[in-house]
Amino acid sequence: MSTASAHPHLTVLPPLPTAPPAPLEGVAVEKTTAAGNVPVWARAADHVRQHHGYAPLVGRGYARLGRRWLAGLHDYHPHMIATAEQALADCVDTDEQEELREAVELRRARYARHRLVYKTKTGMWATTAATAATATTLSGGFWVSLAAGLGAYLYGIWHGAKADTPAVRGALEGAAAPGLEVVTSSAIHPQEDALLAALVDADIITEAQRAETRIVGGIRQDGPGWAARIELPKGMPAVKATSKASNLAGALRKKAAQLEFRPDTSEAGHEGMATLWVADSPNPHAGPKVYSELIDAPRWHFWRDGIPLGMDARQARQILRLIWSSILVGGLQDYGKSYLARLIAAAAALDPTVRIIVITGKTGPDWAPLKAIAHRWIAGADPDTIRSIFSLMGDTITEMQERGTKLDRIFEQEPHRIPEGKITPELAENGMGPVLLIVEELQELLDGAAVTKMAMPDDDSDNPRLVSAKGPLVDIFARFNRMTRFVLGMGLYITQRPDADSVPTELREVCVKRACFRTKSPESSKMVLGDLAVAAGAAPHALFESSKGVFVLDEGAEDGYRTLRGDVIDLPDFVKICERGRQLRIDAGTLTGDAAAREERAQKAAQFRRLITECLGAMDQLGRDAAQLDELAVRVGMPSEKLNDVLRSAGVIRPEKVDIPGKGRLRGYDRACLETALKAL
Repeated sequence: MSTASAHPHLTVLPPLPTAPPAPLEGVAVEKTTAAGNVPVWARAADHVRQHHGYAPLVGRGYARLGRRWLAGLHDYHPHMIATAEQALADCVDTDEQEELREAVELRRARYARHRLVYKTKTGMWATTAATAATATTLSGGFWVSLAAGLGAYLYGIWHGAKADTPAVRGALEGAAAPGLEVVTSSAIHPQEDALLAALVDADIITEAQRAETRIVGGIRQDGPGWAARIELPKGMPAVKATSKASNLAGALRKKAAQLEFRPDTSEAGHEGMATLWVADSPNPHAGPKVYSELIDAPRWHFWRDGIPLGMDARQARQILRLIWSSILVGGLQDYGKSYLARLIAAAAALDPTVRIIVITGKTGPDWAPLKAIAHRWIAGADPDTIRSIFSLMGDTITEMQERGTKLDRIFEQEPHRIPEGKITPELAENGMGPVLLIVEELQELLDGAAVTKMAMPDDDSDNPRLVSAKGPLVDIFARFNRMTRFVLGMGLYITQRPDADSVPTELREVCVKRACFRTKSPESSKMVLGDLAVAAGAAPHALFESSKGVFVLDEGAEDGYRTLRGDVIDLPDFVKICERGRQLRIDAGTLTGDAAAREERAQKAAQFRRLITECLGAMDQLGRDAAQLDELAVRVGMPSEKLNDVLRSAGVIRPEKVDIPGKGRLRGYDRACLETALKAL
């Protein structure tokens, strides 16, 4: 049988509330009372003698300072490296293994850099302190040296007598490593007993069920917090327990945002097993802005690399895989929905195989940079715009269905190219790339559709019955998700009013992935994430008012939801990303639709500007502000008829006659008409 003291090197146990010690009674109380007549100095001297001059406190104090220094030296880097190494060990995809291997090396390099900086700072402070102590000793003599030594002695006593920090308490009490049960002299460790008591107080289990509930593997330190695996009483599903996460937070005297309480979906778990992680910090997602790596990326592989989102409470980087699915983003205004959507759009922009379609319910600068690369761009919520959305969506779905037909032909002729019946990365590189539909301000679009009258799509009669366009608009968005998923159609829907009107259930249910920023109530959270996620413990309504950029992500997977703090891409950086994306598409020949037409107009405008500038330069060479067509044609090297046609296309309005010195009033161009056209371009 092992004991806690037999494992001093194992992971530090976090503290949990325990019952206060009973007051001293009997002899100790009598001795304290009888000592009232003894002089204070004598009692002090007696206390020093009984405690061996406080030498144990000095040793304990400096030991604590050493442990604190070691904690700062490591700063959770080993945990993050171990997390990346475990992900690499579990990965089977060759391309993803390479990415994870790079992530491991990057974290190791950051750890090495942190240790170098930390040790350098420590060395500088130590050198300064040693120099000061040496100078003081040499210049001050015996009494100064004695005072310095006494100060160091008292400093050690002060740290040794301080109340134990959570890490120190855990180290003194002993700890259990993950997956290793420690058997102590008592039946249940005091901290485990306190956790069981909290489960009772949270109304998760009853007092009678306490004996049936087990803390498997003990309570253990896990990054910037502590964790436990809880085996619930027989017959109690974990999802029922995790639905009371806020109750458990109250029982533990923690904020709800500090807890991650969810069913255990690991291979070692079962339906009655739950995992609990509690952050040390009251606001585990607080911190400075973290700018996205996409800002400096020259190109991105949307399929292979996914979308870098940000960090969870344990400081682990998180990736979103959107291929084969759609995502709904909701929450209150000004909490970061556009920033999350911008991360997705930026990753798509930097992959020239991705076609982007933008539909936004109102105009504004947030999505304007995508005009440079978007295949189609529609903004507004008036009736004409709503009708144009139906036309766009109908054409897009038809085109994607034709892609499916082409996929069938390829499968018939070369089945080895489509082993799973879906588009492969190779086919995506050859004209079947992902199509990302971005629908911003969904609530505005639905409001506009509600007052737009239109015939039902299947009504071909001469006098069709007009109905509100809201229902058909929801249907066609949902139809896009359902019918284009297997040919790489993806939808990104953003709404800032999470209620039944702005997040229709039929649209939410075909969005496998859902992200929710802060909401005001559990009902609003359910409108975005769904009932099951909120029942499993997802709680955007528990986020703080200061939780800008923090969101709950449910990907529909077995591991449930995650609470993340998103990376940041500011608007000027997004503009640069879209400019790179435009050039990538020009080089790859994948700039299409509205963006291609826009690029063509821009190139023509540039040509017109160059030609007009040359004509103005010709007038400068002639030394006058007017010239005949033939004179300009000779100077710019272009036939007169062609020059006249091009200048007319450029918007140059030629006056009837101009004054040409030495020639009189003749037909030609003056400087004013050329400069007016140049400004208009």
